[in-house]
Amino acid sequence: MKKLQDLLNSISKSLVALSKQVEKISKQAGKLQPAKPSKKKAPAKKVKISSSKKAVSGKHMTVIDSVFEVIKRSRKGATIVNLKEKTGLDSRQLSNALYKLSKRGMVESRARGVYMKK
Repeated sequence: MKKLQDLLNSISKSLVALSKQVEKISKQAGKLQPAKPSKKKAPAKKVKISSSKKAVSGKHMTVIDSVFEVIKRSRKGATIVNLKEKTGLDSRQLSNALYKLSKRGMVESRARGVYMKK
């Protein structure tokens, strides 16, 4: 019983010491000033398209055409991350293009976030 009380006393002393260290660190962290986020947005990435695929029936490629080209070239399906990287589109544009392509019956979703040509 005496050993158990001694162990509990030593543990409580250790906890008190740790709590003091945590308080000291939190005071130091409170003194630090957070970096102000930059309000400038990075310029949008341009769609990389080879010169032979620049025109679709004499016109420039649309967002839907560029998304479909990436999906068409992928064998195992194009993921959302892959589509964002290759087209340079933001989430909203990509979502709208995928919705329109699926409604037209040009692509289908194999799994969540993976699209394949029908």
